Amino acid sequence: MKILIADDHDLVRDMIGDVLSREAQCEVVAASAIDEVLRVLAYHERFDLILLDYHMPGMNELRGMKAVLEASRGTPVALISGVANRQIAEKALAAGAAGFIPKTMKAKSLINAIRFMASGEIFVPVDFMTATNTVSVGARALGLTTREIEVLGGLCEGLSNKEIGLRLDLKEVTVKLHVKTLTRKLGARNRTHAAMLAKEMALLPEAGPVVASDG
Repeated sequence: MKILIADDHDLVRDMIGDVLSREAQCEVVAASAIDEVLRVLAYHERFDLILLDYHMPGMNELRGMKAVLEASRGTPVALISGVANRQIAEKALAAGAAGFIPKTMKAKSLINAIRFMASGEIFVPVDFMTATNTVSVGARALGLTTREIEVLGGLCEGLSNKEIGLRLDLKEVTVKLHVKTLTRKLGARNRTHAAMLAKEMALLPEAGPVVASDG
């Protein structure tokens, strides 16, 4: 994969680039401002994914990202940040971003997210999107754990076990066990029924539009 990383903090940019080149065998091109990104896109071959820091020069909230989207010729563009909140992530997704990556994400999860978005899918960490919300009374009454609620959120979005695992950095077999536990606790016949019951009982916090793949 060929990745363009744009961040005005050299250390952060180099660390992310090193992880991707060393652990995922990515070819990495670096930039430090939106103007530089636009120049690279004008004179460079296409990339598999473009990562933009939210607070980098030229971003002007999300106007810089929108300019890159227009110049990217269909290349997925994702936002990375150490300080942006859920509302910013939601606005980025609504504007056409391929996803949002917190800089606190672990290396393995980062690589999985990069591959996911480069393949044309949308990625947002469930725990980030739900971090400011409280667990519903119904979920507490049923004895659902935080992890089970995260998995349940994936079920309600129609995600497969593999896709839920990618989001939560869990093995597919672990997700399968969580799903089995959820169906038992909810008294559901299957995963689809569990998702239906969760919506009917309002077990999940209102986390906004966490976008996922259709597959």
